[in-house]
Amino acid sequence: MGKQMTEMLKGTLEGIVLALLASQPAYGYEITARLRERGFSDIAEGTVYALLVRIEQRGYVDVEKVPSEKGPPRKVYSLNAQGRGYLDEFWTTWGFLADRIAELHHRTEPKRDDDAQHEGED
Repeated sequence: MGKQMTEMLKGTLEGIVLALLASQPAYGYEITARLRERGFSDIAEGTVYALLVRIEQRGYVDVEKVPSEKGPPRKVYSLNAQGRGYLDEFWTTWGFLADRIAELHHRTEPKRDDDAQHEGED
């Protein structure tokens, strides 16, 4: 993953993880695996665990310790009402930013020859 992608993910990973938890509670390794299944293959487990500590401290998730077949109990995270509110705000903000960025990209994108040929045909 490039430096630019890493920097952009820093600001959005919390919302992405909360979105995963909105669909189903999970423990740390499961969350990392789900991220990787969705193309976020370079995210380190340590990054996810640090983020889970942060969202737990902020009160966005409820945590249940579940016995594990191997080793100590697992902490299973589930999105709570406060986390749902934060996630709703995240999606609103994301939609606003995505729209503005797409508009900016469309306006500043250089015209290709085939675009110029079809201009005015609408």
